[in-house]
Amino acid sequence: MGQSIIECVPNISEGRDIEKINRIVDAARIHGIKILGIEPDSDYNRTVITFAGKPEDVEKAAYLLVEASIKEIDMRIHSGEHPRMGCVDVCPFVPISGSSMADCNEIARRVASKVGLLSVPVFLYGNAATDPLRSSLSKLRKGEYEGLESRFLGKSTTHGVETSLPDYGSTEWSDTVQRSGAITIGSRGILIAYNVNIDEKDANISKKIGSIVRSSGRLMKSLDTNKRFRTQGLLSHVQGMGVPLESHGLSQVSMNLQEYKLTNLHHAYDVIASLANDMGGKAIGSEIVGLVPLDSMLEAGQWYSERDDMTEEELVLLAINRLGLNSIHQFNPHERIIEWCLKGEEQ
Repeated sequence: MGQSIIECVPNISEGRDIEKINRIVDAARIHGIKILGIEPDSDYNRTVITFAGKPEDVEKAAYLLVEASIKEIDMRIHSGEHPRMGCVDVCPFVPISGSSMADCNEIARRVASKVGLLSVPVFLYGNAATDPLRSSLSKLRKGEYEGLESRFLGKSTTHGVETSLPDYGSTEWSDTVQRSGAITIGSRGILIAYNVNIDEKDANISKKIGSIVRSSGRLMKSLDTNKRFRTQGLLSHVQGMGVPLESHGLSQVSMNLQEYKLTNLHHAYDVIASLANDMGGKAIGSEIVGLVPLDSMLEAGQWYSERDDMTEEELVLLAINRLGLNSIHQFNPHERIIEWCLKGEEQ
């Protein structure tokens, strides 16, 4: 695959129609691209796709995938548990080896500019954002798809002028935009999408835990004065929320671990398991969405290990078991750990 490798992790707003998902993914199956993961989720109605390759190949594949998503997905009839703003809710570029964040920024901006020519609104986020106020995906996505029309008309109650309008493309509430929604393209470091399962059908405990652990904290209201203030969250560099997972009869604390070297898998799992127990619930395993770096799994294995002489394979297996990563879907480390997956593709 060469020395310079960039990863792209588009999240599309379709997780139920497998044929449609396959057509979208097939658009990115060009020379030089390795499809590393396709993970649909029917409750979220969302699919996380991961592919990697040389920068020029990744740039081309990303545009083709977005173009296919615009043709295939109609946001006017979309519903799901996960926040979303458009048919490609987010499309980040991630430097893996022999490439830099600056490279990813340039790719994101070129792809966003080209997608904008399709008369759909495109926002830049993360390290590729045009302004620090636009770097946060969660802030850009406030109001979701349903709030786009009011944003474009200048009537949004959740956005100021700094974040209302897209960087590229149309701001008219045309048939094309109603169908596509807004697309968010950017660049970031390696992020782990990590969900902890809670043994409850509704999401009462999960929502409480999500508001407690996420770094942005929880909005509190004084019982005496009705004044509001925000508390700091328990975990560093973590986005989190609680959602029901009806198809499995449980709920999840759904998180993005934005800096896994500061808050890794085992930190998040053990904190959530402790909080759930205090609230009369129970953590029953977890899942990683997309791929995960090897050092994250090794650190989790070392945390749970009582030995100093375990091999990498043993540490990974221990992490899988203690985190309950097979609780919903089978976790194959040779397909889900970035370094092992890329090594397998090169053989």
